[in-house]
Amino acid sequence: MKVNRIILSSAVALLALCGRPLPSSAADPLASIIERDFSGRADTLTTAFINQFMSPYGFFWAIPSSHPDHESQSDYLYWQQAHAMDVVIYSYERIRDTDATKASRYRSFMRGWYNSHAHNWYHDDSDPTGFLNEFTDDMCWISLTMLHMSEALQADQYADMARTLFDNYIEPRGWRDENGFWGLPWKSNDMGRNACTNSPGCLLACKLYERYGEQKYLDTAIEIYRYMEDQIVNHLGNTGRVEDPALTYTQGTFAEACRRLYHVTGDANKLSMAQKVTLFLATSSACNHNGLLRHEGTSLDQSIFKAVAIPYLVNMALDTDVDENYRRTFVRCMQRNANALWSNLNLSAYPATFCNYYWGEPFDETQVPSLGAMASGASLMEGMARLGLQLTAEGPTAVTSVRSNETLSPSAVYTLDGRLVRQGAGAARSLPRGLYVVSHRKIAIR
Repeated sequence: MKVNRIILSSAVALLALCGRPLPSSAADPLASIIERDFSGRADTLTTAFINQFMSPYGFFWAIPSSHPDHESQSDYLYWQQAHAMDVVIYSYERIRDTDATKASRYRSFMRGWYNSHAHNWYHDDSDPTGFLNEFTDDMCWISLTMLHMSEALQADQYADMARTLFDNYIEPRGWRDENGFWGLPWKSNDMGRNACTNSPGCLLACKLYERYGEQKYLDTAIEIYRYMEDQIVNHLGNTGRVEDPALTYTQGTFAEACRRLYHVTGDANKLSMAQKVTLFLATSSACNHNGLLRHEGTSLDQSIFKAVAIPYLVNMALDTDVDENYRRTFVRCMQRNANALWSNLNLSAYPATFCNYYWGEPFDETQVPSLGAMASGASLMEGMARLGLQLTAEGPTAVTSVRSNETLSPSAVYTLDGRLVRQGAGAARSLPRGLYVVSHRKIAIR
């Protein structure tokens, strides 16, 4: 597979630069806050991202492939691969029904990423999967992306691999402390526990429950939630701060875990926690600087934090069970950041257009561009496109009623955040336990 640079035609480029106005009628009143359809801008950034950072093997380089040191600089790049690929998957979900050529190209990227084991640098002869890593959180992130990939491609093998990793390598590392709290350790040889491991661990367990319907996954997710609530969030004053220092990726991931647990269990306390944690992400001085998400550092870890948080911020803004005042705050936060990023891009250099670590300033072109910064920027623009398109369309985000144990035979089934799960006649038959959107209604499969 060879990745070629694509230069947009002048007409398409103009659309990408300007953006289409939103439809005059909208299913959700929050759509009126959004100034334009950000799809063209998302296409511009995602295309630049892929052309500059995608390897011929389906995984991503740490720095642009045009740089002579791109291979040596990418030796220990694993967990970041999850969030770089998520950008491509979200783009694929947005364009798959309108651009068959690009969709086919994106599918080949996903297969290459999977077949190369997401550039996993860790090796153990006893591991048949190729995805085992000493860092527990790395496997959680990779597994979450495989679940996303499975949803997008409607292919079980990726979700089944995520399940295998969880069952064989992630969950067995967990341990219970003297206070009765069970959680996941950061590494195989370091039993210390932290938010950066247990936030994605909680979300992963919940999503496995949603897909496979096995009670053990929900039990594990609730155990981790108890640990996070008591030992992490409440220890910091129960303000919504997940860590000190507060980092966007753990804020967003724990909020998403809480949101999904709320939909599975019906426990309103978990929705309250999700709102509080996301509000801290979107408004606090700990996570923001001059009204924009802050510069969190230039390392490959730090620079990709925002790429992790953005999709979960979008999900909170789209969830109609979330208080409308919170949703409005989240939509405005997203748009403010997206407009700042776009205004600071050097579009005349396209496709060598790069995102800065802080979206309120242009990238210093004397420096080497970063995978983390570029993934974060592309994630923001894809998230803004998804937000606008779903808020202005009748469908998943306009649904408020919940019905259970229904017999339906619609043509399409969606997750609560708008991703297609199945389509075709009888798509809703024999679904795993969870909440879905079918024929413009929420249904609960028990």
